[in-house]
Amino acid sequence: MFSLKQNCWFIKKVVIWRAMASIAWSVLLLPVTTAIFVLLSRFSLFHPIQWISECTSLLTASTTIFTLVVLCGVVLMIGFFNLEFYTLVPSIRCSRMALLGTVLHPRQCVHSLVYCTMGMLVMWCASVTIGGRYSTLGTPCRQSESGEFVTCLNEYHLFLLLAGAFMGYSHSFLGVVKNMYYVSFQPIQQYKYPRFKGCLPAVVKCSVIQSLYSARNFAALYFFFGYVPKTWIASTLNLQIDSSLQPLDSLTGLLDFSLLYHLTISGTFLYLTWYLTVLLFRIYVIEAYSFPVQSTFTEDAEQCLPKVLAEKNTSVMKFLALQDLALLSQHSHSRRLEVFSLSQPGGHPHNWNAISKECLSLLSELTQRLVAHQDAVASNGRVKSQSASSDTRSASSSSSVMSGTEDISGTPRLSVPLRTPGSVFKSSVGGAHSALTSPFTPDVDSPFSSPAIRRLVGQQEPQSPWFGTVQSPHVMRRGPKLWSASTESQTNGSPLVSLATVPSPPAANQKPSFLTQWMQNRREQLPEASSQALFADSQAHIWALQGLSHLVAASFSEDQFGVVQTTLPSILSCLVVLLEAVDRHFKLPHASSKPARTICSMGDSTYKTLRFALRAALKTAIYKITTTFGEHLNAVNISSEHRKRLQQFLEFKE
Repeated sequence: MFSLKQNCWFIKKVVIWRAMASIAWSVLLLPVTTAIFVLLSRFSLFHPIQWISECTSLLTASTTIFTLVVLCGVVLMIGFFNLEFYTLVPSIRCSRMALLGTVLHPRQCVHSLVYCTMGMLVMWCASVTIGGRYSTLGTPCRQSESGEFVTCLNEYHLFLLLAGAFMGYSHSFLGVVKNMYYVSFQPIQQYKYPRFKGCLPAVVKCSVIQSLYSARNFAALYFFFGYVPKTWIASTLNLQIDSSLQPLDSLTGLLDFSLLYHLTISGTFLYLTWYLTVLLFRIYVIEAYSFPVQSTFTEDAEQCLPKVLAEKNTSVMKFLALQDLALLSQHSHSRRLEVFSLSQPGGHPHNWNAISKECLSLLSELTQRLVAHQDAVASNGRVKSQSASSDTRSASSSSSVMSGTEDISGTPRLSVPLRTPGSVFKSSVGGAHSALTSPFTPDVDSPFSSPAIRRLVGQQEPQSPWFGTVQSPHVMRRGPKLWSASTESQTNGSPLVSLATVPSPPAANQKPSFLTQWMQNRREQLPEASSQALFADSQAHIWALQGLSHLVAASFSEDQFGVVQTTLPSILSCLVVLLEAVDRHFKLPHASSKPARTICSMGDSTYKTLRFALRAALKTAIYKITTTFGEHLNAVNISSEHRKRLQQFLEFKE
């Protein structure tokens, strides 16, 4: 394991520089987007010459330069949030209560407050750029009684400022719901400029659509509650309310085409500025990075691909290393020879051993996770704790012995708790709150985490109906149990079972209250979300499959020392076992259902189809090996069950 100082080279050399480059390009694009906004805000169909001259003079004015400086500060803050909150493993809430707890978390509340402030800053810049009745918060007006001029509240300016705060909160809220900080890797690698050019129309479309939705929602909100902030701000700033003007919190005030037009284009300008920053960050941070397979100097050993693959602290480094492994296994003959080479002196295949060990470890962990999930679903859909599972199995085995029968189901059961991506990486990637799992793994000790999340990571509450048992509350309200393992036998680890009559509790037949039933329904896991959570980090497994299969296939003609042949049985067995686990998972309800197509959004939803991509990559990997080796696989020492399954691939029946 490497020290934190050794890992900092990658963060400083790659991640931070890429983030700074994306922010720099976002700042350079600000004058372009601002110029387009100026042209649209001052648009005049019947006076085109005057329109162009006004826009030209406005673009060179000092107020525009000052607004550009403010917008640069906003872009820098957006770039900092992208670098701070981005994640390569999406955070999937498996229940509504978990989502609610995330939205109400203090960290998320601070995030929303900052975005509300930045939204108001962008809308202030937009109102100053538009000018006219939107320019200032206070405007001179004449009192009807005395006729004197006083400073009145400019409700049009206030309307845009509050709209900016509303859009900022909407952006922060959708960032949680839509996983906007999730950065996915593209199946086909592209250069930065072609990808930016291809994504730009979609970003503009999403900005316009989101602006229209936000303008509609804010107009409705201001219609019902606009009087409250208007009165409070006027009294706080000692401003008068001009009664001679039509208030905007009325139907006639909101039915102003000019107001709605400027609100829509200002919102589009706000979202476009932020979305471009997010897009550029995604493009830069997932750019392929080439790691050396082996190094001549000892001080550069931690930068080599076999060492980086075993990294347990930096998620982006591990993901980029797996991506580089998949690319070199397909497109680099010289680097493949380095993988198959032997160490000097000694003649040991250290490179291949380290790479294959890490890939097989990732695939084995996924297999264990899927089998444990299937075991939990088979147990009435509840996640069993390890102690409860062992007690239940010991009790059932003892009762079968006493009754003279035995279990002939033959279904393998894993005595491990359900492993989500967070719990799997807890043992393999540097703890539960490491850089790889911290965006996904919830804080189970937080008061905002729901019992559903605690059950997913293997923690249970003593007061919950799931503690020490796998039955749902409805099953618990059945009749009394006749057989139960005694406390003494459980403590001593003895499988003896005592005959006990458990009386029903007094409140067992009472119908639960409406609030209790509502909370229980919200805590129930969403089946499709649970399936998505199991495969949330499957991009790493897809690269491991691609890298292993192409290296094994290439070894048929390029491995001069036969280093791959020693691990070929374990590789084939691992792939077949994983395929069986994936096939059983897709037979579960909702596992094979395609996700619904979402409205245009900057949130990346590719994680919803990762399980289908993994299944396709797994079958492709097995076909790659079987078509290359052919009948030579009959000489590989594997079990008869695995050989039968590989025969299906040899005959192209899968």
